[in-house]
Amino acid sequence: MKSLFDTVSFKCSKLVTQNYSTSFSLAVKMLSPSIREAIYSIYGFVRFADEIVDSFHEYDKENLINDFEKEYYKAFESGISLNPILNSFQHTVKEYNITDDLVQAFLKSMKLDLIKSTYNSQTEYEDYIYGSADVVGLMCLKVFVKGNNQKYEQLKNEAMRLGSAFQKVNFLRDLKDDNLVLNRNYFPGVDLNSFDENAKTTIINEIEEDFRIAYQGIVKLPIEAQFGVYTAYVYYKKLLKKLKNTPYYEIGNARIRVSNYTKAGLLAQSFVTYKLKLV
Repeated sequence: MKSLFDTVSFKCSKLVTQNYSTSFSLAVKMLSPSIREAIYSIYGFVRFADEIVDSFHEYDKENLINDFEKEYYKAFESGISLNPILNSFQHTVKEYNITDDLVQAFLKSMKLDLIKSTYNSQTEYEDYIYGSADVVGLMCLKVFVKGNNQKYEQLKNEAMRLGSAFQKVNFLRDLKDDNLVLNRNYFPGVDLNSFDENAKTTIINEIEEDFRIAYQGIVKLPIEAQFGVYTAYVYYKKLLKKLKNTPYYEIGNARIRVSNYTKAGLLAQSFVTYKLKLV
């Protein structure tokens, strides 16, 4: 029965999430069970595309990402794919009316990683972040509001700013690997050679403003989504704080992390804050 295959497909997306990101997986667990599968399926789709361009160095990445895109659209048209990640994602796209412009913007940014290594202007930088992160926030928002277009439009800007904040924190945390391993420089005018305390402060101030605006949307989210999104927000705020307290030269030499022990403490803290209705 197709329903059994669909169940297995969503479980595969969940497995991808759990194995690739303990922090995101933890946040998804804090969502209502009614929407968890859909968020797992979105993560599985974007993670596989990201892995193609970031990790599969010994293979033809361009062919892989193009095939991945073609197989997605075949799945969307036919209603099935033997790739369980694509099968679960196409179900979520249809159920929550995730518009194709969001999918296309995401794939465009992923393909840029194959041909572009430096972002020299603010416009290029913002366009890449929109496709790689903002639209992922918008896909998730489509699930959170369950077809309420008025709510979607009301929270759209805040969802994008949260996606931007998460992505910029990742860029700052991964500055060394992006430069030395992947030969990429996302921050305009900033690389390992020019990175200093002033550059770090400018980036962090930008991220803090994204978080400030994003929080205004978190408190307005439907109850099914609010705690899960708040959990992710608290985790990334903690990671940003660690980056803020780390000398610029250490950021360029090591990858800053939040320990699993600290993550557990953040979850407990978030739960208490949420239950006391301080969010």
